[in-house]
Amino acid sequence: MRQRSCVCGAVIFQVAGAVQALDACHCPDCCKQSGHFFTSTGVPLGALTIRGEELVTWYASSEKVKLGFCATCGSTLFWNPFEKDWAAIAMVSFDTPTDTNLGKHIFGADKVDHYEIVDGLLQNQQ
Repeated sequence: MRQRSCVCGAVIFQVAGAVQALDACHCPDCCKQSGHFFTSTGVPLGALTIRGEELVTWYASSEKVKLGFCATCGSTLFWNPFEKDWAAIAMVSFDTPTDTNLGKHIFGADKVDHYEIVDGLLQNQQ
């Protein structure tokens, strides 16, 4: 069981089972919401338990995706595609070790110019 919480602790969630390799997303929306590239892991909804779910505010950033934030402290928590049975969870503040690593970069063609991707991992341009 892996646990994560927002900054204020109002929203706490647990993930049952292993956490898969992380994606680093360099698209403009992820960068704007997180302040830099956004790392997340996909989790089946059935493996996710959320306490304080009523405090998650959802923003539909497109016709395909909604973003979940803590309504109290503003912490970025989820990236959730509509009509899918999984959610991407922000990796920035898991409270317990995840035993995983960065697996790939996505939307590399959109990255900003103040850093380079030099870790040798797979880079999907879109």
